[in-house]
Amino acid sequence: MRVTTRFQLAAAVAAVGVLLAPAAQAVPSFARQTGMACAACHTVFPELTHFGRVFKANGYVLDNLKQVRAVNSERQQLLSLSQLPTFSIMTQISYTTLNKRLPDETNPAAPGLTQNGTAGFPQQLSLFYAGKIAPHFGVFSQITYGNDSGTIGIDNTDLRFAKLIVLPGKNTLTYGLSLNNNPTVQDLWNSTPAWGFPYDASNAVVSPLAATQIDGTLAQSVAGLTGYLYYDESLYVEFGGYRSAPQGQTNALTGQAGPLDGTFSNVIEGFAPYWRLAYEYDWRANSLEVGTYGADFKLYPGGGTALTGPDNRFADVAEDFQYQYVGEQNIVTVAGTHIHENMNLGASYLAGAAANRSDSLNTTRIWANYFYERRYGGQIGWFSTTGTTDTALYPPSATPPCTNSAGTSIACGVVTSANGSPDTDGLIGEVSYLPWLNVRLSLQYTHYTKFNGASNNYDGEGRNASDNDSLYFLLWYAF
Repeated sequence: MRVTTRFQLAAAVAAVGVLLAPAAQAVPSFARQTGMACAACHTVFPELTHFGRVFKANGYVLDNLKQVRAVNSERQQLLSLSQLPTFSIMTQISYTTLNKRLPDETNPAAPGLTQNGTAGFPQQLSLFYAGKIAPHFGVFSQITYGNDSGTIGIDNTDLRFAKLIVLPGKNTLTYGLSLNNNPTVQDLWNSTPAWGFPYDASNAVVSPLAATQIDGTLAQSVAGLTGYLYYDESLYVEFGGYRSAPQGQTNALTGQAGPLDGTFSNVIEGFAPYWRLAYEYDWRANSLEVGTYGADFKLYPGGGTALTGPDNRFADVAEDFQYQYVGEQNIVTVAGTHIHENMNLGASYLAGAAANRSDSLNTTRIWANYFYERRYGGQIGWFSTTGTTDTALYPPSATPPCTNSAGTSIACGVVTSANGSPDTDGLIGEVSYLPWLNVRLSLQYTHYTKFNGASNNYDGEGRNASDNDSLYFLLWYAF
């Protein structure tokens, strides 16, 4: 039976679902709203099942809560508001160690080494409002405190309007709109960047220099509106675009949030188009998705330069796939994505911040996970970034304050490249234990075989790629 059929009947049978589901194991927002355990929508959070993807595409509105309702004289629904708000809280508590301690250059005359081992207590603390707002209108919204910034800010947000039509032959068509702040956060599959591998990561590690724009670089600093069609729970088509929406900055003249001026960095010129095409085939306990997605970002560098004249263009085209087997006891997922980015760096080249007018980046990630009874399991994945050598864009180590010949700030310390190459690759392995569906204990190890262009002495100061290997312990729970 197709999920849509179950989806249409679910409101009528949700009370039965509450009795059958182990409610103590699923208490975050959507579980509260639907009366269904986390396992209805997730294999192991945050990865979605097919039912979870249908729930998301239909606007997060399926509910089993008492409603405050209003209708007009023509019996048209004016209000359908849950009597209880669907809030939830997520916390991540972590501990991270590096394979080799980082240099401590507090005193350049007598540099030392940093303390190895970083406790995040918490690493993140998030408040969610997620669920139905009105008929056909729902939201996933997240506000997060991060220990790296010490501040509270807007995190992933996805507002949706969606309607379902039953076509002749009992085929279905869902159409909708998504207003969101992170390209791919609205996507239905876990093969795209916003909700993709690795699902959890430390913020106390050494990160490579290079990343494509669609791979989280613009997350929470843009606002996008996209429209989508989802035919028969199989074919998914989406198109829209993004504008810059930076947080925590003000216009130099007005002291207000806008308009954006040259003090802002990487401002989108006009409207950046985004597109997505995917097809999913389901049989018995299996599903297979293949797709493509991409965006075209034209950015003014800003940062002290007026928002006119030359810009930098980033054309991202990606492919992805996801296979899932969701059995009674065994769950298997194999997924991956490849992102190709063509860069036309007219503005950065003229400013001396890029050695080439044109560069490219390629990012590939392939991973697999296995869980037994949604309690014991783990994942392993391979990641790789390759690209054009550019000694200004991926600079060598410098002595603070770090600037290039044009006076533009560049990386200092170990996040550098002695040969100007962005090439980075490695492996991630993780084992996890879930005593309950909403509590996860994980131990993750990341190993680099190449980092910023080399395996050995990548920074020109004796640091090797494997020195940035990390061991990461995480307690992750939501309620």
